[in-house]
Amino acid sequence: MRQRHKPWADDFLQENSQLIIPNPSEHKGKWQQLFNNDHPIHIEVGTGKGQYIVGMAMQHPEINFIGIEIVKSIIVTAGQKALDAEVDNLLLLNENAADLRDIFADNEIATIYLNFSDPWPKNRHEKRRLTYHTFLEQYKAILDPAGKVIFKTDNRGLFEYSLVSFNAFGMKFEEVNLDLHAIEDPLNIMTEYEEKFSAKGQVIYRSKTSF
Repeated sequence: MRQRHKPWADDFLQENSQLIIPNPSEHKGKWQQLFNNDHPIHIEVGTGKGQYIVGMAMQHPEINFIGIEIVKSIIVTAGQKALDAEVDNLLLLNENAADLRDIFADNEIATIYLNFSDPWPKNRHEKRRLTYHTFLEQYKAILDPAGKVIFKTDNRGLFEYSLVSFNAFGMKFEEVNLDLHAIEDPLNIMTEYEEKFSAKGQVIYRSKTSF
């Protein structure tokens, strides 16, 4: 879906550089210093409008969160939600994040969230899927030894592909859920897409894996 241009986005980024961090590679290996604590760091790749990451930050003040979103007109919406929620354990990055190892040091991250990632259904686009093995190599590098990858999607094809990819990479499965909402997990924070799809009766899938 094409996003509406927000002419005020650049000003918002400059005025809120304490929240939406410019030049994130400069903080590689030093992210806890920005949070002024030693709490574990969780990241969401593809934050969108921020409903999930802001909700998680509110629910878990004992965890530091970093949301990554490439589209400027979208991340400013996430930024406004974070400001409205007055959370102090959340930072945002307006970055492509083609290689997370450019931004985070080895073992710096405790959990990675992949929520409703683009399925890239055509075979020729397989390498763009965030559960393709080259991305898994990045995740393994930046995660601490006990780190987890938590993946949610409404796309059964992508979910099945991802399970095969995780298994081929030698990852350990802690959860494979074929109907997330059926278990009524009280700690589940829904993304905007999750609310939209579940309202239509679509099943939501979730997996939790580690290396």
